[in-house]
Amino acid sequence: MAVRHAIPGAQVVSAGTIAAAEAMAVQAPPFRLALLDLMLPDTQGFSGLVRLQFSLPDVPIAVITAREEPELAAAARDLGAAAFLSKSMPLDELAEALRLINEGQPVFPEVVGSTGIASLRDRIGLLSAAQRRVLFALVDGRANKQIAHDLSVTEATIKAHLTAIFRQLGVTNRMQAMLALQPLLGSQTGPSQVEAG
Repeated sequence: MAVRHAIPGAQVVSAGTIAAAEAMAVQAPPFRLALLDLMLPDTQGFSGLVRLQFSLPDVPIAVITAREEPELAAAARDLGAAAFLSKSMPLDELAEALRLINEGQPVFPEVVGSTGIASLRDRIGLLSAAQRRVLFALVDGRANKQIAHDLSVTEATIKAHLTAIFRQLGVTNRMQAMLALQPLLGSQTGPSQVEAG
């Protein structure tokens, strides 16, 4: 409702997972704006934001969540989100925020400091699309064999991608990679916390 009020004539489509949104990004007409819930089932922390940014590189992405911690807003801002919006905002305020985003203005609550997370996103941006798919499968906790099967490649290919990923992250193994990615994945969106879709 807020989108239709803020942007008359807008057509709204929805996806229940980041994977579905990524598929829509290549199959659907161009998008003007994306609204992202941090708690989709196939994401951890801000991994969904980063994945969607690579799928929709020219589309502003607004994070909308029930969580209101200032550090989350700061991380979203540092990662290049267009906005950090609360699900508890009154409808008219949400519509006004969406109108501002549509006009190219960032919308964030007052946040202080920088999280330093942007450099991690930039390093991930230097990976190839295939390497990013492997990285996000690694984040999901999948073994090499499962990743190879899911991506229809050999385990040797997965190992080669992991070598390149580790080099880019400045680590030497999976555990170190997960530790390096912790600012992106964060503990702020753990499995005990659930948001409605």
